[in-house]
Amino acid sequence: MRIIIVGAGEVGYQIAKFLSLESIDVVVIDKDRSKLKRIVEEIDVAVVEGEGGDPSTLREAEADRADILLAVTDKDEINMIACLLAKAMFGIPRKIARIRNPEYFNNEKLLSRENLDIDPAINPELELAKAVIRLLEVPLATDIEEFEGGLVKVIGLKIIEGSLLSGKTLQKLSVTLHRKILIALILRDDKTIIPSGTDSLKAGDIIYIPVRKKEVQDILALIGVTTKPAKKVMLLGGGRTGYYVASSIEQRADVKIIEKDADRCKYLSKNLKNSLVLHADGTEQKMLMEENIGDMDAFIAVSNSDELNIMVSLLAKKLGAKKNIAVVNKTDYMMLAHSLGLQAVLSPRLITASTILRYVRRGDILSLTAIAEAKAEIIEGRIGKTSPLIGKTLDQAHLKASIIGAIIRGEEVIIPSGSDRVIEGDKLIIFTLRESIKEVEKLLM
Repeated sequence: MRIIIVGAGEVGYQIAKFLSLESIDVVVIDKDRSKLKRIVEEIDVAVVEGEGGDPSTLREAEADRADILLAVTDKDEINMIACLLAKAMFGIPRKIARIRNPEYFNNEKLLSRENLDIDPAINPELELAKAVIRLLEVPLATDIEEFEGGLVKVIGLKIIEGSLLSGKTLQKLSVTLHRKILIALILRDDKTIIPSGTDSLKAGDIIYIPVRKKEVQDILALIGVTTKPAKKVMLLGGGRTGYYVASSIEQRADVKIIEKDADRCKYLSKNLKNSLVLHADGTEQKMLMEENIGDMDAFIAVSNSDELNIMVSLLAKKLGAKKNIAVVNKTDYMMLAHSLGLQAVLSPRLITASTILRYVRRGDILSLTAIAEAKAEIIEGRIGKTSPLIGKTLDQAHLKASIIGAIIRGEEVIIPSGSDRVIEGDKLIIFTLRESIKEVEKLLM
């Protein structure tokens, strides 16, 4: 497979990094020499210096041999032109583009097969807003992902000091709780662990648990986690992400938006029905206290500044906000933000990258999510006719650095044990570390 990536920013960098580890033929195009230099120094892929919307640049990248073009620059117009050239001049079968402008993104005719033939178009702010909204369902969650239309949820939780989970091995956990619970992945400091029964949990671990939708409240209550949704929410930043979040939840929650730009405040006031828009500086402690930050169920920092998001989220936590969510674009800041005590840290660039990766994986991949600072993936895939798993119990599968977190068989959702068998047509939710992705792809053939 040959993939051309137009754009060497953080999204392009992350995708190139992921794909290079799997020996896929990758070429990255960008006009910024410094961005290309970073890729050359850190990733084993080819690069071409030039404009992604220039036919000569695409020709130099041998676009006529490409299977997929990923257009992920920060300019929608360049991304669309690159996809148009990929279709009209080079016949590249699949074009995927990052498109942020709602007027473009929602224009089905423009993106259709007859015109630009972009499949899919990905809106980072919209995907980020969906991730934020999921997190508001469970106040203590660090991450929530949904699969099979929400039938299966994967919930990330941080183990706090004094938790009944702390110090327990996974073997003893189900005995202690009198119920089978599968912990599919542990993030511990800078290590990502696919656990076995002998592994123990520690305070500070972030664990990922696959749960049937109808059992979320019961399972979380069993381990001492409240599932009361956030009813009072404060947002720092009224850009597209802030607007998407507010418009989605303002009918069921009290929403306050802090926005420094006066013109943006006018737009928000005009287009939001029930949200309170505050023209203010979110760094002012007095203002936060006057707006009752201590009563907030959730404080969400979605401004364009990583540093501001981290700083004000820490201030909100200090002033009593029950949950804090910070958006961080620079992936290097994510571990730092977690170490400072922020509950949930989201990267729009990693969310975009993981959404795109679904379309370049082999096998019958239905969805894909990068988790644990992109050190692991959750892959939802269907078992094909030639899969080596067919007829085997999970004990017999001998998976390396991977674990099957759920089996979906028709309308039935199975949180499996070692004795469960896999049959053709099953959909599996698989947690895997980066080094085992090739093996997982083969299982789904």
